[in-house]
Amino acid sequence: MKARLTTLLMFAGQAEAAMRFYTSLVPDAELERIEHYGAGEPGAAGTVKHAVLRLGGQRLICIDSPVAQPFTFTPAMSLVLVVDTRPELERLYDGLAQGGQVLMALGAYPFNPWFGWVTDRYGVSWQLSLDIVPPPEPPSPDTVAEPPTAAL
Repeated sequence: MKARLTTLLMFAGQAEAAMRFYTSLVPDAELERIEHYGAGEPGAAGTVKHAVLRLGGQRLICIDSPVAQPFTFTPAMSLVLVVDTRPELERLYDGLAQGGQVLMALGAYPFNPWFGWVTDRYGVSWQLSLDIVPPPEPPSPDTVAEPPTAAL
């Protein structure tokens, strides 16, 4: 049996607007599939029954709940976007923070030279940071091991 882990974001009537907002901000984001509730179905007609959003190389499932829920999103669970440049981080932070709430202002912290944490206008929590893990260095010709010789 093969198992996959996928995040599901449940909205209250704003799933499509949120997904279109995210695809406008995040490079290479794509709304892969969207299915709406029709008349007579459990959810409000025109809201999202099921959608797949590709964001930062990950697939997210997005829905609009067909019933009113006593809860919403929480910052205890965040989507984390890691980018290569400070200007890109600032652009994403500014876009996601607009109409939302800043949880940690964009700035330098002991754990990351440029980091910010926001809840967007739809209630989704985002942590944004620079990629601080350096890429592996290619081995130098002096350190490349010789291939083992076959035993006789």
